[in-house]
Amino acid sequence: MIGFEIKQLFFDREAVTSRVDPATRKVLSKFGAFVRRTAKGSIRRRRKAAPPGSPPSSHTGLLKKFIFFGYDPEQRSVVIGPTRLDRRGQGEAPSLLEYGGQTTLVRRGKRERATYRARPYMGPAFEKEQPKLPAMWRDSVK
Repeated sequence: MIGFEIKQLFFDREAVTSRVDPATRKVLSKFGAFVRRTAKGSIRRRRKAAPPGSPPSSHTGLLKKFIFFGYDPEQRSVVIGPTRLDRRGQGEAPSLLEYGGQTTLVRRGKRERATYRARPYMGPAFEKEQPKLPAMWRDSVK
């Protein structure tokens, strides 16, 4: 008979999990940085609006400046995306740009309904970087 326990064949052992967790954090953080860089690079700074379906224009530079990523150790995942852009807590702009939709604007004291067509930038950045993820995992656990 072979002189080891079946329990040693599983990947839940301390020796394996202690190496997988830092590798997961490193790989997902690197992936988050790549997606963030790609998304920021797709946003052009110009005065006129971008055509629907293409990445948005950045008129003030705030959209590019406030795209972040963070590793969540509880979920073992990375969150990538823009933060809210206004001080009143109504920062709908990043979501409206990505998915399109309707909102109420206040101009000169009057409320008016505005419809935005999607100008995705995070989804395409994620799709562009996703094929590189398996190569990042390769040889990451040592």
